[in-house]
Amino acid sequence: MVKKLFIITGDYSGDIHAGRVVEILKQTNPDIEIEGIGGENLKNAGVKLYTNQSKMGAVGLSPKMIVDHLNLGKHVVDYLTKEYKPDMVLLIDYGAFNLSVSKFLKRAGIKTFYYIPPQVWASRKWRINTIKKNIDKVLCIFPFEVDMYKSYGIETHYCGHPLVKQLPEKADRDEFFERHGLDKNKKLVSIFPGSREFELKYLMKTFIKAGDKLREKHPDIQFCVSHAPNLSEKVYHKYLKHTDFKVIKGENQALLSVSDSLILASGTVALEAALYQVPMIIAYKGPWVFYFIYLLVRCIKMVSLPNIILGKITVPELIQGKLSVKNIVDETEKNLYNEEIRASRIHDLGEVKSKLSDKYSAEEVAKDIAASI
Repeated sequence: MVKKLFIITGDYSGDIHAGRVVEILKQTNPDIEIEGIGGENLKNAGVKLYTNQSKMGAVGLSPKMIVDHLNLGKHVVDYLTKEYKPDMVLLIDYGAFNLSVSKFLKRAGIKTFYYIPPQVWASRKWRINTIKKNIDKVLCIFPFEVDMYKSYGIETHYCGHPLVKQLPEKADRDEFFERHGLDKNKKLVSIFPGSREFELKYLMKTFIKAGDKLREKHPDIQFCVSHAPNLSEKVYHKYLKHTDFKVIKGENQALLSVSDSLILASGTVALEAALYQVPMIIAYKGPWVFYFIYLLVRCIKMVSLPNIILGKITVPELIQGKLSVKNIVDETEKNLYNEEIRASRIHDLGEVKSKLSDKYSAEEVAKDIAASI
C-alpha cells in the first residue's frame, strides 16, 4: 500500500529544507506519495503542490493576512482530513500557522512530526504545551532543545542544524572582489539590514551614518549592502542614492564569507556568519511598542543565535536603545583593529559549529520519516 506524506512550509527557507528532505526520502522510498504547501524546491523535488506559499509569506497583522491564513488553514485541514488522508504530516518552521493546523490534525488522528519547531526557548514558551498536545515527534535542530522537550515528555530527535551541511564553502575572495569592483587592499564591512521594508526604514539611516563615520576614521574600509531578493531596487536606492556603498543581490553567503566584519539585523544570517567565523555585530531596532511586547514574551535575554548556542555574549547585541552610530563604530573597530578581541571572537565562533554537530539534518529527518510512516 502506497504511503502518503503531506508537508507544510511557510517561507523560502522552509521550502529549501523540505526539498532536501524529499530528495533523500525518495532515494530510499521511491513509491512514497508526497503533496504539500511549498515553493520551487518542493516542486522540483517532485512534490505535488496543494498551493504555493504566496499566502503564507506575508508579514504583519493586516486583516487581509489574517483572513488569508484562516481560509488557507481551513481549506488545507478539510483537504487532509476528508480527502487526502495522509499517513503523516511534516510541519516545517512557520510556528503560528503550523501550530494552529496541528490541533485539527491531532483530532483527526493524523500522525504529525515537526521539523525546525518554534523557538519556544526564546519567547512564548507557553506554546510548548500546544506542541506536547498535538505533535507526535519533534525533529529539532539545536542540541540544547533536546533536554527541554524531553522534560515535557515530548518525543524528540536531534537532527543537527541544516546549515552545517548546506552552507557553501567560502567564496574566493580575490575573484569576488574583482567581479564586484572591490578594492583588494581594503577591509570589507558588509551590511545585512534585513528582508523587510520596515527594517530598512528603522535601520538603514543609522547604518549609513556609522559607515560614513568609519570610513572617515579609517580610509582602508569599504562597504557592501546585501540586497534581499524580495525587495525592489527602488527601496535600496531610497537610502543609498547619496553613497557609494555597493549593493549585492543573490550572493548572501559568498558576501558573508569574504567580509572582514559584519553589521547584521538579527536572524539566521548571524548563524551563517558564525559558521564562516566572521566577526559581526547584531544591530536592530523597531517600533517601541513591539519592543515592549517582545520584552514581555521573551524567555532569554540574548537575541543572536551564536550567543544563545554558546551561552555567552560573543557577538555584540545593539538592540533598540543601544543602537547608535557610536556603538556600531566602536564595536566594528574592535572587530577589525583590536587583534586580541578579534581573535577571541573568531575563536568563539569556531565553537558554534562544533556544538551544532556534523549531522546531515535532512538525512536524519528523512530516515525518521521512513521509519515511522
